[in-house]
Amino acid sequence: MATKNRHDALALLHEYTKTESLIKHALAVEAAMLWYAKHFNQDQDETLKWSMTGLLHDFDYELYPRPVAPEGHPFKGCTLLKAQGYPEDLIEAILGHAHYTGVPRHSLLSKTLFAVDELSGFVVACTLVLPTRSLYDLKSSSVRKKMKDKAFARACNREDITKGAEELGIPLEEHIQNVICGLCSIASQLGLPAQKQ
Repeated sequence: MATKNRHDALALLHEYTKTESLIKHALAVEAAMLWYAKHFNQDQDETLKWSMTGLLHDFDYELYPRPVAPEGHPFKGCTLLKAQGYPEDLIEAILGHAHYTGVPRHSLLSKTLFAVDELSGFVVACTLVLPTRSLYDLKSSSVRKKMKDKAFARACNREDITKGAEELGIPLEEHIQNVICGLCSIASQLGLPAQKQ
């Protein structure tokens, strides 16, 4: 891990991703991954790996959005990551966050990435419709209620959110609250109020 750091991962993200919403999504997923790295008592090297996994999980999506091997997301990105010397388990986790790759999620790293990916986007969407637009005012129960509204944030896969919590072995409402807590740490980077109103 000494050869790669967060600066490298962030530079790679910005090289391939120009859309602000995709960059914010990468930062949100990283924040949720870091929250869980602490929750699961990961050491410093592992925490760095969890951070980079979150940052890079969709870095190739803007340029290679079609899910076709080997030229689409996340196949293309993982080929690039392998060539640059990123760890195998990071690459496996990124492949595993998309069902269509057929890569199983065995590690805690891969299960966590899958669990926070869709939910991070959904939590931000729920926050943006609050009068205060503040993560600090978002309740887990409100997120659960919005999940039942199929017209709201329809691109977010509710089944993946539920399955992610199940794979982690954490009750859904608790998992949602954990992700909200993780995102609060970077609220200002997401364009949201940085403290409780």
